[in-house]
Amino acid sequence: MTLTVTCRRADTRDVDALYDLIQGYAEKGIMLPRSKEALKRYIDTFVIAEAGDSFVGCGSLFKLGQDLVEIRSLGITDGHKGLGIGSRIVDFLIEEARSQRIPKVMALTYEVAFFQKNGFTVVEKEIFPEKVWTDCIHCKKQHCCDEIAVLKRLD
Repeated sequence: MTLTVTCRRADTRDVDALYDLIQGYAEKGIMLPRSKEALKRYIDTFVIAEAGDSFVGCGSLFKLGQDLVEIRSLGITDGHKGLGIGSRIVDFLIEEARSQRIPKVMALTYEVAFFQKNGFTVVEKEIFPEKVWTDCIHCKKQHCCDEIAVLKRLD
């Protein structure tokens, strides 16, 4: 049986599903939590993956500067991991970055092999001061961050 997955832009009807998935990852310490208010405010940055009528994953493309965006809040529901859904979401977000003519896409991750498989390379996170001043200053792991920075150049 082949799973047909489609990606689409999120809308406010998706906030609860986004919140639940992101919160599950946040409770494990592998993703920053997002409040429902923040999700509503930034809903236009999110993409939803669906299999039929079921929500199976999400990701966000957050602008950090004129030439840099970050893939964040990338998650897949239990039972749907390892099926290529994450790569479909990343592809969708990369195309969005291309359409905005943004040449660099970064992420902070524990899943380095996944991002390398999707064309990213490992870089020093210190090259992203935009990220540090946007999110890292609010993170409890700020001074002991163990995430790995990855970058994909689109130019």
